[in-house]
Amino acid sequence: MLVNMRRLVVFVAVVIFADALLFGAITPLVPGYVDHFGLSKFEAGVLVGAFGAGALLGGVPGGLLAGRYGPKRAVVLGLLVLAAASAAFALASTPFALGAARFAQGLSSTTTWAGALAWVTIEAPRTQRGQYLGMVFGAAVLGAILGPMFGALAKLAGIRLTFALVTAIAVVLAVVAATHAAARREEPTPGALPAALADHGFLAGLWLNALPALLFGVLSLLSPLALADHGAEAITIAAVFLVAGLVETGVNPFLGRLSDRRGRLFPIRIALAASVVVAALLAAAGQAWSVAVLVVVAGVAFGGFYTPGMALVADRAEAAGLAQGLGFGVMNSAWAVGAMTGPLLAGALADSLGDAAPYLLCSALCAATLGVVSARGRAFQAA
Repeated sequence: MLVNMRRLVVFVAVVIFADALLFGAITPLVPGYVDHFGLSKFEAGVLVGAFGAGALLGGVPGGLLAGRYGPKRAVVLGLLVLAAASAAFALASTPFALGAARFAQGLSSTTTWAGALAWVTIEAPRTQRGQYLGMVFGAAVLGAILGPMFGALAKLAGIRLTFALVTAIAVVLAVVAATHAAARREEPTPGALPAALADHGFLAGLWLNALPALLFGVLSLLSPLALADHGAEAITIAAVFLVAGLVETGVNPFLGRLSDRRGRLFPIRIALAASVVVAALLAAAGQAWSVAVLVVVAGVAFGGFYTPGMALVADRAEAAGLAQGLGFGVMNSAWAVGAMTGPLLAGALADSLGDAAPYLLCSALCAATLGVVSARGRAFQAA
């Protein structure tokens, strides 16, 4: 059982890593697209946020697919759609085509994630759920932040060649997924979804996935542009996000174990408090080195409540009798709202009020969330 679980976690981590790699690949390419197509910050935000829009549309359907036909089939389908989306990105030559390809990537991502996370959750012992989810999410973080380095290398090697290779890799992973043993079947309780949506703990878990997605959406749009304004090239921007990703990847399994032992909300409070400070400092950062350092710190602070938030969703879905695939599908939709809103909001506010405004809004959202969690945390877990 343990050996099989380890093999499953490794495979799912590879799939999630590959999927997340494409999410972050756009980051160092944004300044180039802004210059090449003459985009405003809001228009650049639309391009970055297209991934989240696709994820929003696909979140619940992906979860329903994973719940009805099993996590394995959802993963296979998601990877095949990812292959098609990567081919479209390779061939895109206009902002609309690029946005459409990113939209399709987001659509595929939610199906893959719903299946992959449900697969691990169903097979994992409950007392180790946070630890295993932390391992998987650590791979996702590494993919998302290695994505900028991948994007920078793709720019050097050629977008078409690089994303054609991604297409081939996605097809290979789909074939490998099809050969894996299917997850144990779940027996969902009738009326489980309304019960979960009435559960304060489940709703808290959804928000704790939407909020960091929004934070990273703001960071991924504004920090590359700020670094580029100081003369940083795509490879330098990618290196900053690489360091942030390596640090965050190492921290996530620890956060998962901590949430298993001390409760889901203990690491969440710490991460929220750190995020209040980091977002405020980003609003005041004026030098390239300070932006770079804060991006690395933000990777840990903003990402610090993803893993315990996912574990909270899984716990409360189980308590409500909700199939894990559907639970994670709903969670993906919540994440997508943040991933889509963050860049759009950041671009609109930065164009009208300056870059400090969206960061200060992020700090305020984290402070408000920390206040609610501190006042009603026990109710979330006991709901």
